[in-house]
Amino acid sequence: MEDENELITIRKEKLKFFEGKKINPYQYSYEVKDYAAKLKEDNKDLKQGDKGKKAKIAGRVMALRTMGKVTFFQVEDASGQIQVYIKEDDIGKAKYEIFGKIDIGDWIGIEGFVFRTKMGEITVHTEGFELLSKSLRPLPEKWHGLKDTEKKYRQRYLDMIMNPEVRKVFVQKSIIVNEIRNQLMQYGFIEVSTPILQTVYGGAEAEPFVTHMNALNIDLFLAISPELYLKRFIVGGMGRVFTIAKNFRNEDFDRSHNPEFEMLEFYIAFEDYEWMMKFFEKMIEGICFKVHGKTKVKYGEHELDFKAPWARMTMIQAIKKYGKLDIEKLSDAELKKKIKEFELEIGTRDEMINALFEKFCEHNLVQPTFITDHPKGISPLTKEKRGKPEHVERFEVFVAGMELSNAYSELNDPIEQRKRFEEQQKKKEKGDKEAHPMDKDFLTAMEYGFPPCAGLGMGVDRLVMLLTDSHSIRDTIAFPFMKPEEEENV
Repeated sequence: MEDENELITIRKEKLKFFEGKKINPYQYSYEVKDYAAKLKEDNKDLKQGDKGKKAKIAGRVMALRTMGKVTFFQVEDASGQIQVYIKEDDIGKAKYEIFGKIDIGDWIGIEGFVFRTKMGEITVHTEGFELLSKSLRPLPEKWHGLKDTEKKYRQRYLDMIMNPEVRKVFVQKSIIVNEIRNQLMQYGFIEVSTPILQTVYGGAEAEPFVTHMNALNIDLFLAISPELYLKRFIVGGMGRVFTIAKNFRNEDFDRSHNPEFEMLEFYIAFEDYEWMMKFFEKMIEGICFKVHGKTKVKYGEHELDFKAPWARMTMIQAIKKYGKLDIEKLSDAELKKKIKEFELEIGTRDEMINALFEKFCEHNLVQPTFITDHPKGISPLTKEKRGKPEHVERFEVFVAGMELSNAYSELNDPIEQRKRFEEQQKKKEKGDKEAHPMDKDFLTAMEYGFPPCAGLGMGVDRLVMLLTDSHSIRDTIAFPFMKPEEEENV
């Protein structure tokens, strides 16, 4: 095989050829009138030998097959690929010589008419063409493609060129996000924006990214959650609000985590977590139906069914079912003994209960399941469970062993909220980087009166994973975070 640098040199020589012919290899615009998929659909009944309508398309050359004075090639636009036919006798020797300098990867505009070949393929017969953009780098080989996972994510544009199914994921992501908006707005929710740069971060247990503002000589934080600002909207009298925002968390990345990700959060006054469970399962059922036309979807070896109602169990019930442990009957000493047996980190009783849930339960929750009534000590922004004050009115949704969303009956007592922030502050002073900081302005807002409220946060990228059979969050984020290559640091 020829070295890539040598191939680039050859393409640059072709570039000089075009310039010598006074042909601009990088055009300003092109009037596109037709698209591959629609041309095929509109001409599906065209008989062999019949001449169809005029067509004017533009796209990237993806394959070339020259046989003397005739060339067949594939052009791909945003809708798909279509075959194109060009013949020297039709366009003239000079023009055909110019076409001979076209490479796979080049962008080209084609004018002609549609016909069906002897092999039965809908094809555009070229009557004129225009080079729109000369590519200088060769595309990966068709049958070898992009097998280097690192390269797929680092050069996503190349991944999209070679793998149409990758583009399809991002088309579906757009449909999913639009449907989220539609469903919320139909129910009277108003979309709002919240700050990315914050003087006090909050709304989640996570370590923030720190930056610096030169003008005021102060450190700022990238948002880890929009929660506390959305609650300020509720205090301000806007009863139903949502945002689809970028969040930033200074954590490692894996199958379901990326330091930068997209989060849906929405809040509604006068409702609680019971209302939210019913609303959320119907909302996701509707989104699934919008994307797939049904509520059952394939995800790896599983068939997930998003039809409401979903299964429910408390965190304590889940540990009893999957971990075979009756937490309520274990003393603190007995619980610590179990934690040591399982080589988990010893913490508060509530933290240890959560650790057992993560170890035994999460991976077993395949079908959409509400896990409810978490320990109070791990939920600093949540109202106590009515009748069970050691627990809170909180739920998480798990699907395919992965957390999809987190929701509460929101704590609206400013005195209790201050107490919980103070407890979190003590953890922070002991070195817990994920403890919730004290937000005095948020407490001030609550003191003006925070009505009863339910709120929910959902990882948009994770929902896209589930609805597109994608098994890494990197497959649903167009440009996921990548460790810089060495040459990028030079």
